Amino acid sequence: MQPDDGLFTRQLPGDRFREQTDPVLQLENINVNFDGFQALTNLSLQIGVGELRCVIGPNGAGKTTLMDVITGKTRPQSGRAIYDQSIDLTTLDSIAIARQGIGRKFQKQTVFEALSVAENLELSMKGDKSVWASLRAKLSGEQQDRIDEVLQLLRLEGERARRAGLLSHGQKQFLEIGMLLVQEPHLLLLDEPAAGMTDAETEYTAELFRALSGRHSLMVVEHDMGFVETIADRVTVLHQGQVLAEGSLRDVQANEQVIEVYLGR
Repeated sequence: MQPDDGLFTRQLPGDRFREQTDPVLQLENINVNFDGFQALTNLSLQIGVGELRCVIGPNGAGKTTLMDVITGKTRPQSGRAIYDQSIDLTTLDSIAIARQGIGRKFQKQTVFEALSVAENLELSMKGDKSVWASLRAKLSGEQQDRIDEVLQLLRLEGERARRAGLLSHGQKQFLEIGMLLVQEPHLLLLDEPAAGMTDAETEYTAELFRALSGRHSLMVVEHDMGFVETIADRVTVLHQGQVLAEGSLRDVQANEQVIEVYLGR
């Protein structure tokens, strides 16, 4: 079953990115040092508009630090992170970066377990208002339609009123993705989104991401090479804070350095 494409046929703010030929994100010589430990070294990469990029690498390769730099959690010692051709993310804080249209799903789940599935999505649409003020605010018809579409897309329409804490692990993962989608981000950063999912949930996640690419740009950090194989347009391999290899999955899998340090012989 293919994802319902109703969410993707409406004109979204991110559509302006689809007409660009330049990267939506360009990292230039990023260096991050934590008390003498060099987490990222002269790291440079580009993500194209509508691209689905997978980032892989062994533990400690710098994948999380890379996402932290993009989202403003970590400020690099040097280098630039240019978003939408002109915005240097290294000069902004996390809130300002989120408002520019960059959404991040962490590896650790962050749903509001005491609230219903629909309330989680509603709260995510409301910006920086307080929780209860947001939930008391009346949704517009367009906002309610958006929530309905996302629930259907993520196969959670039957769980609308269910408390989020009662969902399965995979359903919580989908809900978190939905909490990003209702914000209509241009760039989605997803940290091991398929971790802990059943085979069926993983398969649907791959379908979902393929449907989202083109409308959004996606950066997916993942260890499951089978999952990477089903979704990636392009793969970046990190090792010791640097880009070790980049290209199609086939090219990366054939790279001798990648085989040596990550994939194994």
